[in-house]
Amino acid sequence: LCRRLGAELGKSVVYQETNGETRVEIKESVRGQDIFIIQTIPRDVNTAVMELLIMAYALKTSCARNIIGVIPYFPYSKQSKMRKRGSIVCKLLASMLAKAGLTHIITMDLHQKEIQGFFSFPVDNLRASPFLLQYIQEEIPDYRNAVIVAKSPDAAKRAQSYAERLRLGLAVIHGEAQCTEQDMDDGRHSPPMVKNATVHPGLELPLMMAKEKPPITVVGDVGGRIAIIVDDIIDDVESFVAAAEILKERGAYKIFVMATHGLLSADAPRLIEESSIDEVVVTNTVPHEVQKLQCPKIKTVDISLILSEAIRRIHNGESMAYLFRNITVDD
Repeated sequence: LCRRLGAELGKSVVYQETNGETRVEIKESVRGQDIFIIQTIPRDVNTAVMELLIMAYALKTSCARNIIGVIPYFPYSKQSKMRKRGSIVCKLLASMLAKAGLTHIITMDLHQKEIQGFFSFPVDNLRASPFLLQYIQEEIPDYRNAVIVAKSPDAAKRAQSYAERLRLGLAVIHGEAQCTEQDMDDGRHSPPMVKNATVHPGLELPLMMAKEKPPITVVGDVGGRIAIIVDDIIDDVESFVAAAEILKERGAYKIFVMATHGLLSADAPRLIEESSIDEVVVTNTVPHEVQKLQCPKIKTVDISLILSEAIRRIHNGESMAYLFRNITVDD
C-alpha cells in the first residue's frame, strides 16, 4: 500500500511483554493528521484486535485528526446474529472500536452487509468481485464453458451476480449435507418447553413442523463443464470439499473455488490438496503464505490497488462512488 501511494510507513512499535500484555509506542508526531492503521487479521485474532484498539487509543490521545482503520477482513463478522444465550459479538467490537477512537473504517466483503449498521461512524465496505471476475476471465482457459455454483441456497444471490456479469450459467447445491447459519437454533425455543406447564387457553399456538432437508440435489447442469464455486469466506473447507465431490459425480471436469477471505484454518491446506478441487483462488486480505507452501492449489489475487485508492480518496476528500461502479448489492 505504501509503495502504491508513494508514502512512507509511519514509525511505531508494537510488541507483547513477557506477561502477554500488548504495548504500542508511536515514534513520531501525529497531531492534526489523518492516520490510517493497516491491520490484517492473522491466526491470533484477539491479539490483533487488542493491537488495533490500543494503537487507535494511543493516536487519539496524541491528538490525531482522523483515525481510519483499514481492516480488509473484519474479525468476528460471522458472529453478527443472536445464537441461543450468546451475544452479537460483532456489535460489541464495533462499539469498542468507536470508543478507542476510530473515526472511519475501510473493509472488504463483510460477511453480512447489515454489519455496517453496527457502527456509529462511516464504514466503506469495498468489494473483491471485480478482481475475482478478472481472474476468471484471464486465468481460466475456456471459462465460457464454466458454470457458477452456489454451494448452498444462501450463496445463490452472490453466485447469480457473478453469473450475470460473466454471462454464464448458474447451479445451486441443495440438500441434507448442507448446514447453514439459518439452520442453527437462534434461542427461540429456550428455555425448553415444560410438559406440565400451565398455558392460558387463549395462547395455544399451532405446532411447528420440524424442518427436514431433501436429499442432495444440484439445481442446474454441470455435466462436462468447469464448475466455479463462489463464496466470501473459506475457512473450514469440509463443505467446499463435499460440494466438489458432488459436482464431480454430476460430471464437472474441473472445479475452482473463489473466495475473498482465505482464512484456511487448521488442516485446510491438506484437505484441499487431497480433494477434487483443482484450484482455490483467494485475495490477500488475510496472510496465507504458510498455507500456500503446504498446498500449491491455493492462488492469490492482489487487492492492494483498491485499498490504496480508497485511502487516497478518503485523505483527499474525494468521492468513493468510482470504487463501487458496476457493483451489485448481492456481491
